[in-house]
Order: sequence, then structure tokens, then C-alpha cells
Amino acid sequence: MALSFPNPYPSKHKLLEIRSSLQSADQRKMRTNSPSVLTVKRGDIDGDGIKDNVFLTANKTPDSPFWKDITLVVQNGRTHKYEYSSFKNNSGYNPTLFLGDFTGKNGDDLLVVIDTGGSGGAIYAYIFSSINGQIRQIFDSDTFNESYKYDVTFENQYKAKVTSYHLKQKYILDLTYKGKEYLSEIYNSQGILKEPINGWVNPLSGLYPVDINRDGIYELAAHQRIAGRYNADSLGEVQTVLKWNGQVFAPERQTVATYGGELQ
Repeated sequence: MALSFPNPYPSKHKLLEIRSSLQSADQRKMRTNSPSVLTVKRGDIDGDGIKDNVFLTANKTPDSPFWKDITLVVQNGRTHKYEYSSFKNNSGYNPTLFLGDFTGKNGDDLLVVIDTGGSGGAIYAYIFSSINGQIRQIFDSDTFNESYKYDVTFENQYKAKVTSYHLKQKYILDLTYKGKEYLSEIYNSQGILKEPINGWVNPLSGLYPVDINRDGIYELAAHQRIAGRYNADSLGEVQTVLKWNGQVFAPERQTVATYGGELQ
């Protein structure tokens, strides 16, 4: 506005310098706030036979591997239009993107996994699919964790019981592999617990695409770590195979795996 005056104050030269500095500051701000492209993949997302471009974008925290505002971006290969999908938990470490058919429809679905960085090794995981021409979320780790609840109790004679309420199953773990020193802390010489002990099952720590049936459609292998007296006291893993049933990823089977101990 000052430049439009016949006799501007300060001088026209000074006003031009101010405008130039403001424009430079705006450009620097735009560059600073501009998200980075973490990964790019190509696949036929909507099943029209034309490859689409898929991106993960995010803003990096200075001097840290922590990413914020992680966003899924799909560029339609036919229309070249962009579609943006955000996540409830959109910050974390090492975001990855996998394209594959999880639903059996024409086209690839999208699996995004983000490390939380917590001590339990938990992840955020999301699956998106093209439904009626729009990218829709069909799986998220929060819903999985809320649905799959467990109870872990130590029992006499060096055992631990894991109860899976969602599947109405129980699993018995043999704890003798933990060694005499560990067992003597919680059991007496007759194998009786010195006091009641409860453990827990951690949130989702791994979600892996696996084509178990070799039919070209991926199942999901979900892993959750079983903790005993404290988080570093690992007793084993709950492993659940999930398969798309047309509406949700339903459990096909569930097993509990224990860790090996050294041969005596």
C-alpha cells in the first residue's frame, strides 16, 4: 500500500527491500513446512488396469528420526488427481508402505506400519482399500488392540496360563526353560507360587503380509508379545492369522509361541 503512494515513506527503495525480505521469509517458511516424501510405490489401486502412484509423506523432527503428520497420498493414474488419507496416530518412527491384495478384489490394497518407539515395541498399523472409487480405511491397530484382550496368570508347577477372550481359548506355557535362578525367585522348592503373579499381553508389535494359501491374496500375521512380571520379562508371543471375510479381518487361527532356552 505504501508503494502506491506518490511520495512513499520510507523511500521506494527501502520499501522494495522490505517487500523482498518478506517474500524470502515466506518462501523459507513454505520450504520448512513442506512435507518430505518418505516412499513412493506404484500399483493398480482402483482396479482399472492403470498404475497409480502411492506416497507416504511426513514432516521430520530436526535432528531426530521421528516423523510427524504422516499422510498417505494416492495419485490416480488415469485422472492424475490426488487423494489424501490421514491416520489417527500419525507420528512415529520408520513408516513403511506395502502394496498387495488383502481383500480379493481387483487392485492393490495399502498397508502402512509405523513404529511407536515405545519400550514394548508396539506399532501403529493401517490398511486402506479402494471402495466405490474412494480410499477407505479397513483395518487399524487401535481397533485390533481393543478387540483382542487377554489374561496372563502364573500357575503352580512352573506354568503360565494365557486366556484369549476374543477367541475363547486358553494356552499353557511351560516356564522351565527360564532356568532355575528365575524360577526360584517366584516358586518354592515344591513348585508352588510364593505369591500370585499376573502378566499381560502387549499391543500389536508386528503385522506381516503372508500368502498362506498361495492364492495371491495376503493374510495378516499379527504378533503380540507376552510379558510376565515386568515388560522385559518376555514369556512368548501370541500369533494371530487374520483373513478378510468381505467385511473385516477375522481370525483364522491363533497360536502361542514360546522362546527357547539353552541346553543344559
